[in-house]
Amino acid sequence: MYSTAPDVPTYLQHVPLDRVACLTELRQLCLHTLIDYEEGIEYGMPCYKKNGRVEVAFASQKRYIALYITKKTVVDTYRGELAGLSVGKGCIRHPKPEKIDFTLIAKLLRATRDSPEQPC
Repeated sequence: MYSTAPDVPTYLQHVPLDRVACLTELRQLCLHTLIDYEEGIEYGMPCYKKNGRVEVAFASQKRYIALYITKKTVVDTYRGELAGLSVGKGCIRHPKPEKIDFTLIAKLLRATRDSPEQPC
């Protein structure tokens, strides 16, 4: 869903009710892990920027929750653990919010934070 929300709390007020808890947990994990990142809205979705570049974002889409990790090597490193999900170059699609593996997402976020690689 493309949102015109001015900030992440407003974005979360407009997602489907069955996704609010999941997306709130995802946001809290981002805030806790991505230290020194700036939270905002870019491209109509919550994002986390460092040095002016979006490195992580998420969105409530019609059929899934998307997590965007822009550092390609991070996604490639964990691709095996993402089996069963639709995974693109930097987009990980979770069709069932209740089955999101937040432990794995925490690994992805830490790897993003700790990786010196520039986003693709």
